[in-house]
Amino acid sequence: AFTSQLVGRRLDKMPRKIMILFGPPGAGKGTHAPKVVEALKIPQLSTGDMLRAAVEAGTEVGKQAKSVMESGGLVSDEIVIGIIADTIKGDECKNGFILDGFPRTLEQTEKLDAMLSAAGEEVNCVMALEVPDAVLTERICGRWIHKSSGRSYHIKFAKPKSLPEGATPSPENMKDDQTGEPLMQRADDTEASLTKRLEGYHAQTVPILKHYEPKGIVTQCNANQDMDKVWAEIEAG
Repeated sequence: AFTSQLVGRRLDKMPRKIMILFGPPGAGKGTHAPKVVEALKIPQLSTGDMLRAAVEAGTEVGKQAKSVMESGGLVSDEIVIGIIADTIKGDECKNGFILDGFPRTLEQTEKLDAMLSAAGEEVNCVMALEVPDAVLTERICGRWIHKSSGRSYHIKFAKPKSLPEGATPSPENMKDDQTGEPLMQRADDTEASLTKRLEGYHAQTVPILKHYEPKGIVTQCNANQDMDKVWAEIEAG
């Protein structure tokens, strides 16, 4: 249904599927995005990857981006839009593309709309993965990692053998099962840091969803359930 809905929607004006994917940290975007890519046979475009590729390729906007980055500045919206405009002309985007990580503000959204409109196109699907903040806090703030191997543990869902029942997790009792070495928490995985990130995410995303809602193209998907159910909901669109 998800695929046919996108393919069928205003096909006369919109031969390409142009999708924006939203999800707060910990919502499972990294798990579901590849499935969407596979189902729709269109690439997922990350602004970071596109910037690096443009700089490496030495395109006009790539040169502008390189000069800004080398001087320690922030790459402007205009440069990012220019890089997206160049990328989506490529053969891999002929059937459409999924934007991930852009737009982040209403201003960027309007600039993206203007760029697409100039080519007679527009965004035709917006997918937002929704998970309550309290659930995200439990998921993310319970994560501990073994730095050298990348093995990941969780104080509730994937405890290391070294954590006694009922004990408060600490570097002394959170040890890697294989090496016995201490585990660590990423700086971003603390409650204070996550609260800030979530506040930023909601402040940025809500106005963008409201911007696209009148077009009837926004799907808000409950990502606080089993992976298979989440995917079934995404497919139902």
